[in-house]
Amino acid sequence: MTAEFDVAVIGGGLVGAALAWGIAREHQRVVVLDEGDVAHRASRANFALIWVQSKGLGMPDYAAWTKRSSDAWQGLAQELKQTTGIDVAFSRPGGFTLALSEAELESRARLLQRLHNQPNMVRYPYEMLDRDALLKVLPQIGPEVVGASYCPLDGQCNSLRLLYALHVGMRQLGAEYRANHVVHAIDYHNGVFFLRNSSTAVRAEKVVLAAGIGNARLAPMVGLKAPVRPQRGQVVVTERVEKFLDHPLVTIRQTDEGTVMLGDSQEEVGLDDSVGLGVASAIAGRAVRMFPLLNSLNVVRTWAGLRVMTQDGFPIYDESSSRPGAFLATCHSGVTLAAVHALVVAPMIAAGSLVADLDVFSARRFDVQTAA
Repeated sequence: MTAEFDVAVIGGGLVGAALAWGIAREHQRVVVLDEGDVAHRASRANFALIWVQSKGLGMPDYAAWTKRSSDAWQGLAQELKQTTGIDVAFSRPGGFTLALSEAELESRARLLQRLHNQPNMVRYPYEMLDRDALLKVLPQIGPEVVGASYCPLDGQCNSLRLLYALHVGMRQLGAEYRANHVVHAIDYHNGVFFLRNSSTAVRAEKVVLAAGIGNARLAPMVGLKAPVRPQRGQVVVTERVEKFLDHPLVTIRQTDEGTVMLGDSQEEVGLDDSVGLGVASAIAGRAVRMFPLLNSLNVVRTWAGLRVMTQDGFPIYDESSSRPGAFLATCHSGVTLAAVHALVVAPMIAAGSLVADLDVFSARRFDVQTAA
């Protein structure tokens, strides 16, 4: 039986779009099946950081994976601009995590030391800066800031432009995008997948689950597991202001358009993506302590989005043994990992299998933890 497509990607957010672009780049016939704007899309609610520092405590392979993506990001941004004409505003000036007390600074230093002391850790550069050293780079900091950690591998982009560029790019490469196409069932017959909604069925030789929170429902249909949950994060955005911040912070960054984004809340509230004034106020209050000039700016937008979280916070990459050709990709760092998704994972899927190096990210690790 002939398939209509080589690969069907379920999910058109940053993870799905990066994979679809990369797979189409390998001359595969790709269709993207997307819920559309009714989806709890993390891609619309992220902080647009490409972040390395502090990633991987408890899984050194994730630190190496994150660094690999950060190193590949320049190439991805350049290729998207050359092929689509869209500048995703990528920059990699290095990022800071500020401390508002000596206790915070000491805690940060201990965390990074523990991270880099892990067995088999691929180390990357970072440093701890006191207030005097920090003032030379960030002269606008408030009097309560005592120091910071710094990593030169951290960067940022315009994530909405990234999502747009990936969609434009995958269509240029021949991929087909179908919005408002919720997949209700996935059947498998004679080596072909049938992805069904209420009215139609799409046939494909391979299927990629990249539906974020929706992967929990879809994974069992192809013999896989996706133990993911939503975690709410809230973001506050100010009016445009003259450039004062060239470096991204884990909780504050000035966009290429001049607005200032404030965020980093982590709330376990299920599928509730409403904005809470108490949390937004706490985010803004801490930001003003770091940069007092923010106190005079007007807030123009607030929103909440649902991150896709696993039990340990690390990604899941899997392929099915009972349904050969079925793959799963899920993570909460779709921006940071966009480069490895597009340039590393996508070619593996196009070739038909994930390499052994990705076994550490299989959901089978949770079975081992439970047994232990």
